[in-house]
Amino acid sequence: MGSSILLGIFWHFIGATSAACFYAPMKKVTNWSWETMWAVAGIFSWILLPWSISYWLLPDFWAYYGEFSSSILLPVFLFGAMWGIGNVGYGLTMRYLGMSMGIGVAIGITLIIGTLMTPILQGRFGELLASSGGQMTLIGVVVAVIGVAIVSYAGLLKEKVLGVTTEEFNLKKGLALAIMCGIFSAGMSFAMSAATPMHEAAASLGVDPLYVALPSYVVIMGGGAIINLSFCIIRLKTRPELSFKADMSVVKSLLVSNIVFSAIGGIMWYLQFFFYAWGHANVPAEYGFMSWMLHMSFYVLCGGIVGLVLKEWNNTGTKPTRVLVIGCLIIVLAANIVGLGMAN
Repeated sequence: MGSSILLGIFWHFIGATSAACFYAPMKKVTNWSWETMWAVAGIFSWILLPWSISYWLLPDFWAYYGEFSSSILLPVFLFGAMWGIGNVGYGLTMRYLGMSMGIGVAIGITLIIGTLMTPILQGRFGELLASSGGQMTLIGVVVAVIGVAIVSYAGLLKEKVLGVTTEEFNLKKGLALAIMCGIFSAGMSFAMSAATPMHEAAASLGVDPLYVALPSYVVIMGGGAIINLSFCIIRLKTRPELSFKADMSVVKSLLVSNIVFSAIGGIMWYLQFFFYAWGHANVPAEYGFMSWMLHMSFYVLCGGIVGLVLKEWNNTGTKPTRVLVIGCLIIVLAANIVGLGMAN
């Protein structure tokens, strides 16, 4: 396996680790509605960081974006908005199915769709099936889905042992939302593919190959920001039990603390895609679509590891933990299969 491919897999793992941990500091936010916390975190992750980093990278920020026609920018923006809808649906999926089942269905679907739809739409799926390397990478996708399913099953066993229940459990509504979330969350993968001309333009300006995808995040995350912030604002305006004014009226020390922890969560959330760009840059161009599979499967893997480190699996018995470890090892196996396929 080439060193570049190994490096790409490593950076995808680092990005997924950040994604798995980003909510930890946000748990320290108190006396705020979820909507206010999510919006403040989002301002950092979807707006401030993408814009400031791109402004630092590009020789002429405004000239760079001005050179692209709407035929390039609009699909990138709309796929970003599609991904934003998936983010909102993800939270609702957890609400109606619970964490384990919700993650299993939503992540499984978005992994498959986000990975395979790009080569299908590009008319390259037949080429993959015809080559030994392509066949191996596709086997890796299947193995990754199996690993995600096993980790989700371990979570279900854990919830049963701990007596965790979903008060608003609704299988029909939850599955519908999980499918919708899985499809729409794949918008990030589609957006990255559609933004290829933006990456090439950044490279032509002398931007380091590791960073060429970052300027496109201004447009991609701009689409996601509009969806997420609109959702939060509408709820804050229409739900009588929520009040942005009340959230901002907490004592000064708590206000500063909440902003800091929300900002840290937002920064960590952005870093998942910062390192996603690094990983993507080290993946062979013909296998660029595999970046999404690596990111999503590592996200589940790192979530399991973080749970073990934080002792969330203590007192659950040996079976749930054993199943979790098996699922994590299968995801690691999937990453190796994909790496070998790309190197073949």
